[in-house]
Amino acid sequence: MFGFIRKELIIFLSSVRYNTRIIVPSWVEHSDEYLNSSSRYFPLVGWIVGTATWFVLWVADLSLTWEISIVLAMAVSVLVTGAFHEDGFTDVCDGFGGGWTKEKILEIMKDSRIGAFGTIGIILVLLLKFVCYKSLEEFSIEVLFITIVSSHSSSRFWALFTAKTLSYVREDQLSKAKPIIQTLKTSNVIIAGIWGLVPWFAFLHNEYLPSDRVFGFLLYPFLLQTFGYLYLRSFYKKWLGGYTGDCLGAVQQVTELLYLIGIIAAWKSF
Repeated sequence: MFGFIRKELIIFLSSVRYNTRIIVPSWVEHSDEYLNSSSRYFPLVGWIVGTATWFVLWVADLSLTWEISIVLAMAVSVLVTGAFHEDGFTDVCDGFGGGWTKEKILEIMKDSRIGAFGTIGIILVLLLKFVCYKSLEEFSIEVLFITIVSSHSSSRFWALFTAKTLSYVREDQLSKAKPIIQTLKTSNVIIAGIWGLVPWFAFLHNEYLPSDRVFGFLLYPFLLQTFGYLYLRSFYKKWLGGYTGDCLGAVQQVTELLYLIGIIAAWKSF
């Protein structure tokens, strides 16, 4: 039993090391096997990022304006992940904005420099996140916590689900995403789905959320995230025949935003 727990802990910490800038203990050895299995904990890493974001937002709001608190919270989420997914989103914007063939799109996405499309895209994403968080000001601290953590956990599940339902298109063996997707097991995706949805269903038993809004809080974000996933999956398949690691980063960013927009729509509608 101890051996099993230790192995799972190493796998989880491998996921933390892969997805964030958080320093893990030196005894967490690196291997492609652990890294591949770590995919099942991607949404759980979202719990960590979401909790850090919420905590800074809550603490800063005690003595600062809500707007300043939002910027600080967003900055922390970027620092914790090292802009891991934001970087993928900018590459996707540059690649699909400047390329008209599969080869050209992949070439542009591989370039470490950011172009006009990527700059405009990331500015719009960060602006949308700011406006969404601004709209959450009237939420109770408990509902705010569930919302932020769920947006991070569920969006990471959709990124992983995209990897499961599309083919990887890069042939280079040095890609950072290569060990993750070589043998992405269905069981890992199912476990990731559980981690991704558990915070979401906390809305069902929350005394701080009016009962007439619970259904909307569950349905609206799910519908928007599903639409976003289906659209991006179709888009990637049409232009690339599959996906790259950058494409998954873009899925995470888009579905995180769609989750927040869905929550706001439900709050306004019910």
